[in-house]
Amino acid sequence: MRREAVIRIRFITGIVLAFMAVLLVRLYIVQIVHGDEYRETGEGQYVHTVRDLYKRGSIFFTTKDNENVSAATIKSGYLLAIDPSRIEDAEKTYAEINALLPLDHDTFIARAGKRDKTYQEIEKQVDEELADKIDALNLAGVKLYKNQWRYYPGKSLSARTVGFIGYDGDKILGKYGLERYYNETLMRDSDHMSVNFFAEIFSNLGELVFDSSDSLEGDIVTTIEPTVARTLDRVLDEAQAEWNSAYTGGIIMNPQTGEILALNVVPSFDLNERSGVDIETFRNPLTENVYEMGSIIKPLTVAAGLDAGVITPQSTYYDAGFVTLDEYTIKNYDGRGRGTVSMQEVLSQSLNTGVAHIADLLGKDRFRKYFYGLKLGSETGIDLPNEAHGLVHNLESPREVEYATASFGQGIALTPIATVRALSAIANGGVLITPHLVKSVELTNGDEHEVGYADGERIFSEKTSEDITSMLVKVVDTALKGGKAKNPYYTVAAKTGTAQIADEVNGGYYDDRYLHSFFGYFPAYDPKFLIFLYTVEPKGVKYASETLTDPFMDLVQFLINYYAIPPDR
Repeated sequence: MRREAVIRIRFITGIVLAFMAVLLVRLYIVQIVHGDEYRETGEGQYVHTVRDLYKRGSIFFTTKDNENVSAATIKSGYLLAIDPSRIEDAEKTYAEINALLPLDHDTFIARAGKRDKTYQEIEKQVDEELADKIDALNLAGVKLYKNQWRYYPGKSLSARTVGFIGYDGDKILGKYGLERYYNETLMRDSDHMSVNFFAEIFSNLGELVFDSSDSLEGDIVTTIEPTVARTLDRVLDEAQAEWNSAYTGGIIMNPQTGEILALNVVPSFDLNERSGVDIETFRNPLTENVYEMGSIIKPLTVAAGLDAGVITPQSTYYDAGFVTLDEYTIKNYDGRGRGTVSMQEVLSQSLNTGVAHIADLLGKDRFRKYFYGLKLGSETGIDLPNEAHGLVHNLESPREVEYATASFGQGIALTPIATVRALSAIANGGVLITPHLVKSVELTNGDEHEVGYADGERIFSEKTSEDITSMLVKVVDTALKGGKAKNPYYTVAAKTGTAQIADEVNGGYYDDRYLHSFFGYFPAYDPKFLIFLYTVEPKGVKYASETLTDPFMDLVQFLINYYAIPPDR
């Protein structure tokens, strides 16, 4: 029995030793004889890290025919990488790739020189056609991995509105615009799968996280009309180039529903090529900045006076060209007095003394109530990030001069979008609306969720809206460009604004820096479109009527033609 046990132990030991010998020989063959071949094969097992960016929801524009057009989507292609340990001639490799895909020479050579590394990324976004050409070169140490990335087909179209994504630590999140505001809707809960499953088990290189999805996630469908947005961008670019302003912006909105068809500021940028762009260019001044808006606020003051019954369109006052309040003297833009004039002329000739007279008739409490009712110091609720509050604390002052200056848009600072919302109450019959950019979410479970917006408060009566509209139509027909801007077939209501820019260092206002603004709506008595334009610090020109009238009228004519609006007179 003892002898048999010893024989069995020796037999088993022999089998184990033989097996170990086979393993050692096999290991020698794998690591030494065919090391390079298997290393390359092993590397090929690894799936290049594709983070959950490609699982992000899409953003769509909507055409006038209610068709979706991609604004932000996912593009498929390849990532170009190198294994420096396998590149024998870095200069030759660079030259062959560079002939197809221009690369920075010094960066490539530096990465190729890291001989102790087996993986260096060269270019993250290579389209399939170009990848095929690079692959056909059959270069040692050059690898192409399937990849996907965020892609913006419109490039610079409504760039500050669409926004873009970026890394926050190791997560990809919306950084600006709609990408940021709707980040929770667009992003997916799944993380990423970094490596091949079996390679992961044996090499312990990371952690696999499997896909999961949330039924509340989806694609967002915006109210932005791509042709309208492209036309607005073109008009803004032309005005910006002509007057060499700091920047120029615009909004086109339905004042009855709050649906925004176009919203942007130039100079702009290509959403796909952001390197070298100043971070300020990514921000959206239409919602994030506040300005003393100037004379486009005058229609709000006149509307408040009409609504409160302290004036009628036919009311008159004596214009001496100036008025002194609390030891401050307020003058008309040209310093001239007109004598006895009507409320219509207050708007047609943009008289500061006229709206100051209305503010006096209203009294501080009533004036404050109307301007607070218009929510000029509040957020509008627009679905864009970082919306600023207006600065209207001057309306709490006991001094009469603060109300007089506020009546013509100085001394209070507002965001353009809050200004647009307030002016829409003039156009739509007297009600505040919520300006917005997204109308629905197409959920991942196949359902469509319509985004609802609360009904606004009534600020002015319908009669007030009709009266102020009639007055603004007369501004266009008889005063704007001396009556040459009148459209014989369409009623257009509009008002210009020229505001001095505050000197935040020395106090007071600059003598040679202005903010020009322009707003209008049409068809005036049943408006489908409200247009707001502004340009900051235009050079060599003083008044908004000179810089923004033609851009405004160009947009009016485009919208009439594009939407086939029937004449209303």
